[in-house]
Amino acid sequence: MFKRILIANRGEIAVRVIRACRDLGIESVAVYSDADRAALHVREADHAVHVGPAPAAESYLKIDRILDAAKRTGADAIHPGYGFFSENAAFARAVEDAGIVWIGPPPEAIERMGDKVEARKLMAAAGVPVVPGSPGTLETESEVRSIAKKIGFPIMIKAAAGGGGKGLRLVENDKDLASVVRTVSSEAKSSFGDGRFYVEKFVRNPRHIEIQVLADRKGNTVHVFERECSIQRRNQKVIEESPSPFVTPEMRARMGEVAVRAARAVKYYSAGTIEFLADADHNFYFLEMNTRIQVEHPVTEMVTGLDLVRTQIEIAAGETLPFKQHDIEQRGWAIECRIYAEDPAAGFVPAPGRIETLRFPDGPGIRNDAGVYPGAEVPIYYDPMISKLAAWGSDRAQAIDRMRRALGEFIISGDLTTNLAFHRWIMNHPDYLAGNFDTGFIGREYRPGPSHEKDADHERMAAMLLAAMAAQRGAGGTNGKAPAAPARERSAWRTLGRIDMLRR
Repeated sequence: MFKRILIANRGEIAVRVIRACRDLGIESVAVYSDADRAALHVREADHAVHVGPAPAAESYLKIDRILDAAKRTGADAIHPGYGFFSENAAFARAVEDAGIVWIGPPPEAIERMGDKVEARKLMAAAGVPVVPGSPGTLETESEVRSIAKKIGFPIMIKAAAGGGGKGLRLVENDKDLASVVRTVSSEAKSSFGDGRFYVEKFVRNPRHIEIQVLADRKGNTVHVFERECSIQRRNQKVIEESPSPFVTPEMRARMGEVAVRAARAVKYYSAGTIEFLADADHNFYFLEMNTRIQVEHPVTEMVTGLDLVRTQIEIAAGETLPFKQHDIEQRGWAIECRIYAEDPAAGFVPAPGRIETLRFPDGPGIRNDAGVYPGAEVPIYYDPMISKLAAWGSDRAQAIDRMRRALGEFIISGDLTTNLAFHRWIMNHPDYLAGNFDTGFIGREYRPGPSHEKDADHERMAAMLLAAMAAQRGAGGTNGKAPAAPARERSAWRTLGRIDMLRR
């Protein structure tokens, strides 16, 4: 096993990897930019190395600086987390060339699955169902029009090197085609440095369902069931759950078998995810493969009891998977809400800032993966995630009840805006409760209104009361004794309880 692992990332995923290292008795090395000098992952790690200015392109995305940090600290392995270099084959090769172990899949697998068009070809050859579309990349409007004529509108135009919801557009009819082609090509070049794109038939009201896979270097490959990822804004996930309320036992078995076949087709090892679109008739089609740990991995861990990050590290160290497919079971239900510093009422634009008051939820079935603390700054330079709040229950109803409770206990204030009220709205929406939703759910249903404003007001009041309580405690007393409460003073939480009752 490794002695010291450098985490080439930041935020909550860096903290998550540090915890896995600690479980294994491995020292951790954090890297940080100017903006993250006081970040939680820096405080939690055994060692920390400064790698540059705040912009990621000048720090976290500098290969030479990351490798230099690993060499200077004596790290014998690097974990990339998700984002940044996690799906960068050139970085993976540079790590291996430096004599350091890459905690991830082979660079060749990253490369083959990173090109969406080549991945489609490879999956089709392996017998994995793919959405009808262009056989290769396209460059002109006339090529797109020819494909659209064969498969029919609506169609999706997608950047070949796309990801994160960028470089893809829906085209409903012929009259919008020319402008959308120009937009996708331009966005692909600016975001990924690659203007190529391809076309797929648009699946109406699809579900976005993914299968977690694990494979060791000896070819042992298993699937770890599905995650439901259809609650999205701007083509990016905000709520995930496992199991999926849409997937039948037969569909689950079939999807798992196909996902394992897909991973074996690229000689994959480490943790990875095969993403699918499913239509109303339970047909499913390959979407892409994420060759890294996923943001939403906690829900899989909660329903299976597996530690996916620890397993990644063990696989990289050459260990064999300690379980077979029949050993893995789903128990109960888990839901994850991504808590962001963003403003849903303004189109989910980032709204980062300094956190003043922070109270994380707790109690039975609650897990909170966070990268912040009271007084921390959510920087403008990176993804504005605050935490990933997850709830487990014996069934979906209990998981939702616990998530509602946790969202009600989650209090945060400062010069930032969060999407907490938005998540509370979803957890009370009748269609979500019934499992009746698809990837267009938020676009159709979410309209900020008075109820959301009241929820936000309630959150601000709670934060003010918490701050007042903290200030009162900070005032202290004499001789180590707490100051006596003023006559007829109501506790802040009793006042909050009355406010809450009035709100309902």
